[in-house]
Amino acid sequence: MIDDTILNYIIIFILFEIYEISWQKANTIMGMLARMYGKYSQSIIRFLLMQPTFIYSIGFAMICEFNGYATTLLIIKAIDVATKIVLLDKIFNKKELSDEMTLALLAPIHFMVPYIGLFLYPTLIFLALN
Repeated sequence: MIDDTILNYIIIFILFEIYEISWQKANTIMGMLARMYGKYSQSIIRFLLMQPTFIYSIGFAMICEFNGYATTLLIIKAIDVATKIVLLDKIFNKKELSDEMTLALLAPIHFMVPYIGLFLYPTLIFLALN
């Protein structure tokens, strides 16, 4: 049986992740990036605030005293946000994108791709607290 504290951490994270999925979801990665650019172009602070799982993972890692699983969660979320910011800047501001990258970003993605975090991250939270 899962302890109530662990369950609460997992439920809160899942709710944040569902929120992120709801405003980022699209049929292609370029579609997702275009939706994100709408927030990013207004303010990078607003964009970061629209990533509550990243903020949550920072606090969670501190609560868990940066144990291996919590640090792994934080690193994955930090790389995720950093990659999004780099791609947004490269695509929409600098307009530097190779033909191969354009094709990859415009390719349809499986409908389950946005939901991968709902399975991966709660597992890391569970392991970090045990």
